[in-house]
Amino acid sequence: MIKIKTALISVSDKSGLESLVPFLSQMGISLIATGGTAQYIKNQGYQVEEVSQITNFPEILGGRVKTLHPKIEGAILARRDSASDIENLNQHHIKPIDLVICNLYPFQKMVQAGVKDLNQVVEEIDIGGVTLLRAAAKNFRYVVVVSSPDQYPELMDELKKNQSSFPREKSQKWAIQAFFSTSQYDAQISNYLSALAYPEEDFPPKLIIALEKKYPLRYGENPHQKAAFYRDLSLDSEGFMNQAEQLGGKELSFNNIFDTQSAFSLVREFEQPAVVVLKHNNPCGVAIHSELSQAAQKALASDPLSAFGGIVALNRTVDKSTASVFQDQFIEVIIAPDFEKEAQEVLSKKKNLRILRAPLSQPARFDSKKVDGGFLIQDADQLDLIKEELQVVTSREPKPEEWEDLLFAWKVAKYTKSNAIILAKDRQTVGVGAGQMSRIDALKIALIKSENRQNGAVLASDAFFPFPDVVEEAAQAGILAIIQPGGSIRDQQSIEACNRLGLSMVFTGIRHFRH
Repeated sequence: MIKIKTALISVSDKSGLESLVPFLSQMGISLIATGGTAQYIKNQGYQVEEVSQITNFPEILGGRVKTLHPKIEGAILARRDSASDIENLNQHHIKPIDLVICNLYPFQKMVQAGVKDLNQVVEEIDIGGVTLLRAAAKNFRYVVVVSSPDQYPELMDELKKNQSSFPREKSQKWAIQAFFSTSQYDAQISNYLSALAYPEEDFPPKLIIALEKKYPLRYGENPHQKAAFYRDLSLDSEGFMNQAEQLGGKELSFNNIFDTQSAFSLVREFEQPAVVVLKHNNPCGVAIHSELSQAAQKALASDPLSAFGGIVALNRTVDKSTASVFQDQFIEVIIAPDFEKEAQEVLSKKKNLRILRAPLSQPARFDSKKVDGGFLIQDADQLDLIKEELQVVTSREPKPEEWEDLLFAWKVAKYTKSNAIILAKDRQTVGVGAGQMSRIDALKIALIKSENRQNGAVLASDAFFPFPDVVEEAAQAGILAIIQPGGSIRDQQSIEACNRLGLSMVFTGIRHFRH
């Protein structure tokens, strides 16, 4: 156990001090604090010794230098079982510090608030606080380090239970937390300054990723694989999974989270009320309609067999009538911006259904994939189509309702594994072919899934046609219009096939591979 006699408090975030300071004082623990924190404690009516009184040296450089002094760092770093360390303390009249409570300047909050003034941002880079945390964490066998107000309740419980002493094994764990806190802080600073220093580069030469375990998972993709969900603390987006609130059902699995990411990302693409049903990371039913419940019925009807055990994502608050669409359907997860009380009651009857409420936040800027020995980092695929910039390459123009279906199907193709073919009619998917090695096979699967609903539908392809076979097969099936990137050396063959068979075709100039 570590006996706590003296505590040093130096915090930017003073929340929780209103409870902690009275507690430490009542426990008979002497308090030392830096200027602003010391004044806060005095205003509460408690005794505190300022750091400048200990060092006999004032804070200088506008507060940049406060605790960087041998009488502070020595008091923290001294090993209590080292005769030479104790002799040094006695020789220089240094009183040991047993507890360091410190949190850092809010650098990340300032960046997130959009502050662009480099001089202002630099002043939020903490030096003394990081040094305090690292010193106390290094000496965890003798000093307890508290790096977040979230730890205050547990600190008070332990000190009360153990008569002003703290368990050494927990001190080590808190030291690890402090080291992570400083590491994350440095990562945020490094990434931000790199972006400023290399404005001509989309990706800086060095990028630090800091991850924090949010919760363990039951298992990974398969039961024999262990897994956990880690929150990214280093890049530029909170991400909706960090803000999601589970309202009911079993704990989320690895596959649940991965599939929910895809489903919710797709449904966010639509301005109109939309519903996505997704299975194994591919959409199997997507629909939009002015009435959310109608969109839900159409999405489910797209491929009810594949929807079994799938993920449902919606971009509007779920009402009772919409929830009722899924009351007899086995689904793993349903996610939406919110749920009306009656809708939640309907869905909660399915005790294993995970019900998630999450904001329709902006997607993260970067997309990453892990490979052996490193990461692949790319911009997220967020490029939107502008209808006026699309190129109709056939003699037949798409009709107005075909245009609506083409743009709808193109968004679905963006979230379907390559090679992908999407068949859509009346803003509803009627057939999806995904993840095939050849594009013609993807079309054949989409036609099988359509169950003869494809007549009068449109087709979206995530990448160009290397041969005219897809056009010919589509025409035979009754497809009226096609949207695809173009760019093949054989584009003219596909264009000629469309003109011969009476189809319209639109080139986007954009490819949407999804691996």
